[in-house]
Amino acid sequence: MGKKRFFESLREYHFEFKHLTVLFIVIFFFQLVVSFINKSSIKNFLSSTQEWYQKDSAERLANLTTTSMELLLETINLQEKIYGESKEKIIQSFDIILSQQILQHNIQEICILVNRGQNIYAIDEGKILFSFLTNDRSFIPETKISHRQAIELYDKLKEDIRSNEQIRSILTEKQTFHIFVPFVLRGEYIGAVYVKNTPDFSFITDQIISSYDETSVIYLSFILLGLLAMYFISSYTVKERDDTQKLLFDEHERNLKKQITYEKELVFTKRIYHTHHKAEKVMGFIKEDLRNLSADNIDDVKYRVTKYSNFISRVIYDMKWFDPPLQTIRNPIFNTNVNEVIRFIVDNIFLRITTKSNALEIKLNLDESLPNVPINEFVVWEIIEPLIQNGLDHGGVENLLINVSTKFEHHSNSAKIFISDNGKGILPELLERNEEGIKKIFLENVTSRHVDARNVGYGCYIAYEISKRCGWDIDAVNLDSGGCMFTINFSN
Repeated sequence: MGKKRFFESLREYHFEFKHLTVLFIVIFFFQLVVSFINKSSIKNFLSSTQEWYQKDSAERLANLTTTSMELLLETINLQEKIYGESKEKIIQSFDIILSQQILQHNIQEICILVNRGQNIYAIDEGKILFSFLTNDRSFIPETKISHRQAIELYDKLKEDIRSNEQIRSILTEKQTFHIFVPFVLRGEYIGAVYVKNTPDFSFITDQIISSYDETSVIYLSFILLGLLAMYFISSYTVKERDDTQKLLFDEHERNLKKQITYEKELVFTKRIYHTHHKAEKVMGFIKEDLRNLSADNIDDVKYRVTKYSNFISRVIYDMKWFDPPLQTIRNPIFNTNVNEVIRFIVDNIFLRITTKSNALEIKLNLDESLPNVPINEFVVWEIIEPLIQNGLDHGGVENLLINVSTKFEHHSNSAKIFISDNGKGILPELLERNEEGIKKIFLENVTSRHVDARNVGYGCYIAYEISKRCGWDIDAVNLDSGGCMFTINFSN
């Protein structure tokens, strides 16, 4: 069960082409880093091993030379006088031992360091060594090779070498070893054999590193080929998946467009159902005016019928478009007097059917300085009329009073329209905002009526949507004194 849940959680993550690219680069980069670290570790190991082996080989060589010299001297009785051919053979043996070491390419310098009085002398010739060992008191001549560095180093170490009688090594210039081997003759410390050795085993290290580099290149090449193969296979798989997803998204987009178009047409149909009774009511007013037409009222009837007819034309035009072009709503050629539209709606729509009733009173307080607006006259009508009608439908009190006022603010060049009533007000839940910040009263198909809501709840919604297309802001609040108020803000 846990394994199944694990694989299901993995399916939630979709790897894209860029993810595979980053993964490929990271893996290859990490492999390079590991290879570099491994190579560095091997070099450090070889360097440490080489240094130890260089020191050990140098000390062994110096010790062998000293041992050869000591063994030779053990076979000779230096207390007796040695002359002639025997002396020459001994001197020749000394020269052979000293010169044979110089023949090795790593040995740069070899000599025997001895004390005579307070002075330290370096001996690198068999004749001088024989004279020193036979207690010849004559002056020890200068050698052909200067051993100044060896004498200086020995001067610092002679007491330690004399007391411990152990080999001492000093490393200089990273590869040069100065070896001092105690020179003891028949148990008596004579001095030290000095060997300057520069062993070079870099060719071994270079060969090992070169072999490792070849192995690393082959190893990385195989890994790179494997990663490239995985990369291209995964990329091809992802590409097929993306192509399939794209086809799915395209089909989903087409379905969404169809759904949106269907919903727009459905809303458009409901909007027509909402407005057709208004057109029927206005047609009834036209018929009534024509029946009452006389010579005395011909001008008034002509004015009203023209307005009514234009409103009917606008309703018919709206029936042709569920999303009418913006220029038919807001256009510089329009020059609408908002106050005049409000008066006409109140006097010739609402008060015309309520003149015989005292249950409704509509008061107007219009600012005559309000400038004309570039909005179609009947679009303004479609905004104002539903808001006043909302007060009539939902007032819910006797002696309903509706106040309609306008106000122009010169300093900000902006205007406001206020439509308020003394009714029951708007339900608090309808004044809450949704996730888009729109109050619910301005949403489609929202009403406080407890009836079949299929063809109701469009008045405030239509006013809100048309206001947006006009560039106007509309809001609704409940008044502390009772009732509610709609406020429309717009700039000239």
